[in-house]
Amino acid sequence: MKILAISDIESPYFWDYYEKKKLADIDLILSAGDLRSEYLSFLVTMSSAPVLYVHGNHDTEYKRKPPEGCICVDDKLYVHEGIRILGLGGSMNYNDGEYQYEEKEMQRRAKKRTLSLMRHGGMDILLTHAPARNINDGEDLPHRGFETFCHLLDRYQPRYFIHGHVHKNYGCDFHRYDKYKDTEIINAYEYCIFEYGGGTAGK
Repeated sequence: MKILAISDIESPYFWDYYEKKKLADIDLILSAGDLRSEYLSFLVTMSSAPVLYVHGNHDTEYKRKPPEGCICVDDKLYVHEGIRILGLGGSMNYNDGEYQYEEKEMQRRAKKRTLSLMRHGGMDILLTHAPARNINDGEDLPHRGFETFCHLLDRYQPRYFIHGHVHKNYGCDFHRYDKYKDTEIINAYEYCIFEYGGGTAGK
């Protein structure tokens, strides 16, 4: 299964210079947040792949205008063709905005999914907006990762952890790919294409 992971910036490669062949072999699109509603609707319309998304800390417009034809997996364990995907959007709370959480709040959100995770025997993909603490996150509060995600990786050992929020142009030591124990980590900033269970392509 070929997956397109996206986050934080609408890619001109798809939106401004769209060609049908660019999305032709994509089987699933995962949005890690902070993308315009119209962009997600465009992708689901122009491809044959479903678009699953979580909220970023800047996705307040989704309350008024959610992405049409897309599936919100925030605070859900969603199963797509046998792949178990847990969605936990939002960032660390830095100004009490929408989709911002204290560590304890994120911990409670994750804990509410425990029964569902047990019923399904765990998860294959953890889809978030923010990174995990001390895994390519920032030291400033807005870009600090959640320790809760580290606990989830330790307990359930998903194959992939996909997040956004840390931009390539922030001047930090940007990592597109990383690994935590047996979990492959992908920063979906702008876009990244990968084969589930295989290699990666794209940016």
